[in-house]
Amino acid sequence: MYANAKTSEKLALLDNIAPISQSAGTVTSGWVSAANFERFLAVIQTGVLGASATVDAKLQQATDSSGTGAKDITGKAITQIVKATGDGKQVEINLRAEELDTNNSFSYFRLSVTVGTAASLIAAVIYGDIAKNQVASALNNATVVQIV
Repeated sequence: MYANAKTSEKLALLDNIAPISQSAGTVTSGWVSAANFERFLAVIQTGVLGASATVDAKLQQATDSSGTGAKDITGKAITQIVKATGDGKQVEINLRAEELDTNNSFSYFRLSVTVGTAASLIAAVIYGDIAKNQVASALNNATVVQIV
């Protein structure tokens, strides 16, 4: 169908949580507009988790880029990752634009990752898929510095 298309032309890296040793607490991505894509994928990665640490992640929605009216998106939270089985793992959360509460003007979303108990290595990215009006890579986050 798109034999000559590169994957980087079909997916855009919209935001990220850069690799970090996150102390107990919550870190979030920025608010991402759902206007330019039909589908999204949040990928959460763990490195070595601290003693007895836990990791939770969920998608939240808002009516604007400053987070007005923020609330969780139903069904978009992971099963908690625990130290005993959670080092070096990845989890994915899929989202369709129509899963946002558009009837109440919710058109932005973000990823929220919470580390419990002890500092742990985490990272996350949010991809946009099925761009509506242009090549997806044109909408990459400014943190994308090379496409080879």
